[in-house]
Amino acid sequence: MAYIIEKSEKGYLIFTISRSEKRNAINYAVMEGLTEAVKRAAEPDIKALMITGTGDRAFCSGGDLSVFHALHTKEEAYPMLSKMANILYELLTLPIPTLALLNGTAIGGGCELAAACDFRLAQKGIKAGFIQGKQAITTGWGGGSILAEKLSGPSAMKLLMEAELQTAEQLKETGFINSLYDDSPLQAGEEFIEKMLGIDLSVLGSYKRVWIRKWEETKLRERIEEEVRNCSILWESDAHIQYVKNFMRKKSQ
Repeated sequence: MAYIIEKSEKGYLIFTISRSEKRNAINYAVMEGLTEAVKRAAEPDIKALMITGTGDRAFCSGGDLSVFHALHTKEEAYPMLSKMANILYELLTLPIPTLALLNGTAIGGGCELAAACDFRLAQKGIKAGFIQGKQAITTGWGGGSILAEKLSGPSAMKLLMEAELQTAEQLKETGFINSLYDDSPLQAGEEFIEKMLGIDLSVLGSYKRVWIRKWEETKLRERIEEEVRNCSILWESDAHIQYVKNFMRKKSQ
């Protein structure tokens, strides 16, 4: 299985990308798993959703280019980008707390997935970055628009426009990472949301609606759609096609 969904007796759901051999890259199976997790997280007995990856090398290395390299034109890329953007918007607007547990490196789309969660916890020493710019594309799953809601303008712009990996410690200074941990991701996540789990679900949902209403009023969904379309145009650029060719050549050596 490309993913695992487990329900804790403590009242939360945990979704684990189980593709350590691919550095937990997202393929269509993982997309379907995330869809299922978001649907299950809306059930009345779930108070939180945690997302992580297997192993200790990667939280998520973004989209699986060994799958998506077959998408050449904007017409071919748009459905994939739009599908994942829809999933991330549903994750973003869940009426419960959501946590990304960065157990390893988060690259590109992996950072977009993390950005869609309310909180991000990272293993000390790991690196993460919105490196899409070096692939000659932008964030294509809505991560740029979401990041603009989570960080100050200059901080978000710097992360996106420099397209560099940064340490968890550096990302904590910018506000992208909320907390660092040493040992078990799950233990860190449980400790982080322990007090929230003791609050009535209706209260958690009411507070989450404060942000959801803001995002609705500022037309975040429409801004994400524009981001997806812009990325699909860049997807068929010569620069991006050449990047993918170089990537696939290195993978085959």
